[in-house]
Amino acid sequence: MTQRDPTARRGLRAVPTGDDHYADWQSVYQDNAVWVYRTIYSRVGNKPDAEDLTAEVFLAALRPLRLSAAKAEVRAYLRTTARTVLAAHWRETLGREITSIPDMQDVADRRPEAQPSVSTAPLHARALLDALPDNYRRILELRFLQGCSIKESATTMGVTVANAKVLQHRALRLAAQINEQDVP
Repeated sequence: MTQRDPTARRGLRAVPTGDDHYADWQSVYQDNAVWVYRTIYSRVGNKPDAEDLTAEVFLAALRPLRLSAAKAEVRAYLRTTARTVLAAHWRETLGREITSIPDMQDVADRRPEAQPSVSTAPLHARALLDALPDNYRRILELRFLQGCSIKESATTMGVTVANAKVLQHRALRLAAQINEQDVP
């Protein structure tokens, strides 16, 4: 085990880039919102979550990020913040942490026209749902496909709200396990 120098400074390292700084927060947002959104959308696969998580990334970065930082430093910080926000999202949604995002810059750099026009996500989601037991499939369809609240879902299924929450949690975990087994 190596000893670290306790006086060593931790945190972001400066990236030499010259005098390319952002003038204000609006320009930070305008220059980076699209690639942050694309990166997150490629991970979560649905527009509402991607929009919410993108907003969360910028809100989380707003306080600690300095406008005096170079553009490359800002992008690096936003990339790290996006990774953290996604990890929290997956931990909350699936009950496990997913922090490996190796190709974030590749996704961010892609042009919209370079992305495939036909997504296989709906077919994959349907296959996952079909692999679940009936009550698990039903709660996920109500919550995520029909947009029902947990209370509305519980009423429709004839169970308590607490039971609906447990069903949703277990269904998401089982779907994640099934998905993990299908991925080569």
